[in-house]
Amino acid sequence: MGRGHVCPVCLASALDSGLRRLLQRPGRLLDGYFKEGMKVLDFGCGPGFFTVEIAERVGKSGSVVAADLQEGMLDILRRKIRGTDMEDRITLHKSSEQGVDLSQKVDFVFAFYVMHELENQTAFLDDFRMALGSKGMLYIAEPKAHVTKRGFDRTIERAETSGFSLIDRYSTFMTRVAVFKATVQD
Repeated sequence: MGRGHVCPVCLASALDSGLRRLLQRPGRLLDGYFKEGMKVLDFGCGPGFFTVEIAERVGKSGSVVAADLQEGMLDILRRKIRGTDMEDRITLHKSSEQGVDLSQKVDFVFAFYVMHELENQTAFLDDFRMALGSKGMLYIAEPKAHVTKRGFDRTIERAETSGFSLIDRYSTFMTRVAVFKATVQD
C-alpha cells in the first residue's frame, strides 16, 4: 500500500477505539448493505473495526475475508476473534503491495479509509472486479482529512474504468463515500 501513509500497527488501538465507534457508528453505517449468506471482502481491515460487525450481518451462512497488508493488524484481529463463533466466519488474508491476491469470489468489497494508501489504485480495483460476480458491489469510503473532493473524483473515475458503475455517492462531516455495482463482464 506503498505511499508511506499506511497506518502503523502501533496505532491500531486508535483504529478500534470507543471514540471512533461513537463518531463513525459502524452499525448504522453498515445497515442495508449486508445480507445473510453473503461473502464479503473487508479490504484494509486493520484490527477489525468493521470486520466483526460485517460477520454478524452475513450470519453463519456467510463469510468475511479480512485482508490487510500488515501481518501485525491481522494478528490483532486473530486475537480478537479467537475462541468466538466469528473464527468460523472470518478468514484472514495478507495482501501484497501490488494487489489483493485473492483467489476466491465475493459478493461485496468493503474498502474503508484505505484507497488513498495505495500506490496503484487501479491494480487493486481490477483485483476487486475480478473477485466480484456480476451482481457484486464495491463500497469505498475515504477520510476528508486525507482525500480532497478532486482526489476522490479520481478514485471514482478509476473504479469506473475498472468495470464499476457508480450507484450512490454521499458525504458526511468526516467521510466521502461511493458505492458501485460491478458491470457485467464479457
